[in-house]
Amino acid sequence: MIKIAVDCFGGDHSPEANIDGALASLEVFPDLKIILSGDAPVLEKSLSARACPRERIEILHAPEVIGCDEKPTDVIRLKKESSMIKAIRLLRDDDTVSAMVSTGSTGALVAGVLTRLGVLEGVIRPAFCPLLPTMKGGIVGICDSGANVEVTPAHLKQFAIMASLYLENVYGVQKPRTALLNVGKEAEKGDSIRRDAYAILSNLPCINFVGNMESRDLLSGAYDVVVCDGFSGNVLVKTTEGTALELLMKVKESILSRNIYKIGALFQKRMFRDLKEMMNYQNYGGSVLLGCSKTVVKGHGSSKAVAVQKCIEQAYRMEAGGLNSKIISALDKYDHYQ
Repeated sequence: MIKIAVDCFGGDHSPEANIDGALASLEVFPDLKIILSGDAPVLEKSLSARACPRERIEILHAPEVIGCDEKPTDVIRLKKESSMIKAIRLLRDDDTVSAMVSTGSTGALVAGVLTRLGVLEGVIRPAFCPLLPTMKGGIVGICDSGANVEVTPAHLKQFAIMASLYLENVYGVQKPRTALLNVGKEAEKGDSIRRDAYAILSNLPCINFVGNMESRDLLSGAYDVVVCDGFSGNVLVKTTEGTALELLMKVKESILSRNIYKIGALFQKRMFRDLKEMMNYQNYGGSVLLGCSKTVVKGHGSSKAVAVQKCIEQAYRMEAGGLNSKIISALDKYDHYQ
């Protein structure tokens, strides 16, 4: 039995989306048990209105909620009864609980995980690794996307190892093509950190390093993993998501502007629907925080039930595949590559 704690408050659609996503996950994985963290009376009332396997659901009473505008260092100290912090403490203290999922404050989650959980043996810093769809029907992982604004070549080496193992073990991508985000494809491009990281990754036998990647090629399908610092990665992900959404809105606006366009769109309705589904981030879960001592998945604050279910599925597959133990083993084996 795999136990996963779900922080049910903090997201835009909490707690209903979190509960619905958790219940959907229980239908998919018969050996999954869910612990819902949040205000117990509210959760009990919501569950009573649904048909669900109560023997596989526990409730962790946590009456406080962390707002996204609150200072992370304050909330982990002052809001000890919040749904997020109590879920983190449960994950730390109970060996039977394997993972947690949250759609709450990113800053509070990172601060709570670092101070309460810690990292895996050999990990310098954990890193977020969200997924985006590619134009060839696959996915690409971006590591890091916000946990580490400043990095060293040693950080980037670890990000490459952890993200490659994640794509391979959770999504079945064989020998993930791993690239370094840079301002050009030539080996000598970028600052000293990127140039040193390029040299290290080129000689690292446990990853399939394919060189530098320019940001415009992120969705090309030529890469499976992109390694970067958290500042650049966060800008890259949000710019790409924003551009895709704005482009879809512009296409819709153009179609509605003329009747002849509307008639043409009727014949392409299925194509537009499929394209919208492909670009919908709700279908790709959340950002896993690779390198934590236990599995942590951070969903978008606007996650609906489908996205929460995908986040839980990510956590489940990471645990089922023994990802953390493989990360420890790989980092220990290749730590001397500098």
